[in-house]
Formats: sequence, C-alpha cells, structure tokens
Amino acid sequence: MNVWQIGDIKISRIVEIETSGGTRFILPDATPENVLPITWLAPHFMTEDGKLTMSIHALVVDTGTTRIIVDTCIGNDKERVVPSWNKLQTRFLEDLELAGYPRDSIDMVLCTHLHVDHVGWNTMLEGDRWVPTFPNAEYLFGRREWEHWQQEDQDHYGSVIEDSVEPIIAAGLARFVDMDEQICEGVALVPTPGHTPGHVSVQITSKGQEAWITGDSIHHPCQMARTDWSSAADTDPEEARSTRLAMLKALSERDVLVIGTHFATPTAGHVKADGEDRFRFDV
Repeated sequence: MNVWQIGDIKISRIVEIETSGGTRFILPDATPENVLPITWLAPHFMTEDGKLTMSIHALVVDTGTTRIIVDTCIGNDKERVVPSWNKLQTRFLEDLELAGYPRDSIDMVLCTHLHVDHVGWNTMLEGDRWVPTFPNAEYLFGRREWEHWQQEDQDHYGSVIEDSVEPIIAAGLARFVDMDEQICEGVALVPTPGHTPGHVSVQITSKGQEAWITGDSIHHPCQMARTDWSSAADTDPEEARSTRLAMLKALSERDVLVIGTHFATPTAGHVKADGEDRFRFDV
C-alpha cells in the first residue's frame, strides 16, 4: 500500500490487481518496440523487454472528516468478458480494512467514470443479490456520465451498469454531480472528457499542497511521452488527446503530485516537460 500526505489530507492506495503485459488491448500503439526507446519508463512502468506494467487500484482520500474512495476497481464475483477479470476473488476489502478503512466507515464513493474497472466494488454479492458494498456512503456519479450510459451499453465487458450502478440508484444512495463539483473542503472534480463524455479527474488541495488523481484521462505514463497514443476504450480519441495534452501542460507548470489511477507502483510523481508536447514522469 502507498500512502501520501497532502497537507492535512491523506491518500491511500488499495491495489486489486497489478500486472505486466496483457495491456495491448487497452493501448494498442504501445508495442515493445515503440516503448523501449522511452527509457525513463523502466524499471517501474516497463519491464526490460518492453512490456507495460499497470495497476487497478482504488484511492482513499481521507480529509480527517470525510472518507472518500475514488474508483472501486473490478470487484469480486462479477461476470466479465475479459478472462482475467471474470469472477475475481481478491482480498480487496480485507486490504481496505487493514489500511484503516472498514467498508462501513466510508462516507463517499466517487467514480471518475462508469467503466467496468472503476465501479466494480460499488456492490458485492449477498446471496443472489448485488447490494451496496459501502452501506453508509453516498455514491457520486457524474450526471453527464450517467446520461451517456443511458444511451450506450457495456455488454462487451459484462452487465456493468446492471450489477454495479443500478443497485446503488435503487438503494437511494446515488447523487448525480456536475463535472466541476466541489465535493468537500479540499476535494474537487475537474472535467477531463474524451475517454468518456463525463469523465472527471480529482484535485486535492490542503495547506498549499496539491495532488491530482488522473482517472483514465491517462492510462499509462508512456502517454506522457506519446500524447498521441490513445486508449482503445476512448469514446472520443481526439478529445481525449486534447484533454490529455492540456492537462499535462498544466500539471508540468506547477508543483502537483500526480497519482495515476492505473499507474503501477510507485504510482505517484511529478510531470515534467520533455520537449514539444512531450513529457516525462519523475518519481
């Protein structure tokens, strides 16, 4: 587990899966021959033979008065099309509790968007029913994001909305928020559309310090060096690239701890300019 302190706010990383290889389906341009020249990716984000290392994890933002879990991974027992994600059995909830956050202590669940690997632990299987995993939490879903998924489906991953979002709405625990919502003191949403129309990142500020949770506005640090490499899951690749480029430029110009939602250990670092529309990630 990684823990970072931003002023009075603590951010903890709870890992569900961390893996090397098997990432080409999400970043098809990131072949070994294409990533090996980006030497700074090694050893943390690339193996010596050019396989990308990535992670699926949740981030707990603890302000001292509010406990927010940002993105809830894939979840156990879910029927998913991706074989390595199908009917997982992990220690995620146990690890969350070991970090000091039993599931009934979470005040808010915040999903940067509603893709399969960001909503899974919203619910858990109880008998034959999907019930809210965090019974005392308010679940925050982007209004624009929800409207998008009313017109689309995620059947290519499994019944994601049906088993991980709709039960929350049915339980009366959901609140739909704007893309620039102030969640609580020190925690705000920032619009970063393109990956999905309602995608957001999360800005954390306290005592003059700042952190940024990327969501899927960037999947892997290799996209800093190659901002033109799009995710296969981007709804609008051109908008996603424009968003990513603007975000990286802004982050490179100030002292911000950037925490990648899919970045492997050590996960957090600082964006630095590295040429025209090129950046690197210093950890």
